[in-house]
Amino acid sequence: MTASARGLKRYVELVADELRMPPAFCVDVDDYRATVYFALEERVPRYPDRDLALLWDEENGWAIGVESGCGEDIIVLAYLGGDIVPAPSLVARFVDDLMHERYPGQLEPPALRRAGTDDDLDERLAAFHRPN
Repeated sequence: MTASARGLKRYVELVADELRMPPAFCVDVDDYRATVYFALEERVPRYPDRDLALLWDEENGWAIGVESGCGEDIIVLAYLGGDIVPAPSLVARFVDDLMHERYPGQLEPPALRRAGTDDDLDERLAAFHRPN
């Protein structure tokens, strides 16, 4: 596992800490794109019968969506936007705002970067990794 992949895992653990939740997430780093799926325990009032998920990918950053059922794609309710790796406290506030129907973020994918771009994302993620 690369330093940036370990850093991404640690970053998501910090987000889980801010959310005061057990770190129930899946980090997937492959040759095409890094993604995170984070199951949330809450449900939003607009979709009381649907599971809620916090998502991250290396192109659009954080998003919140609801499970659509039957193995279909997740319905994204909002994207945080702004920064691809915002402070964990900002991610927690994004979740809290959505839970209280304050309609945070934006509806359209922010396209913060393209997967595979030679920029500072790997270094930013690697900075979260704590070597043993």
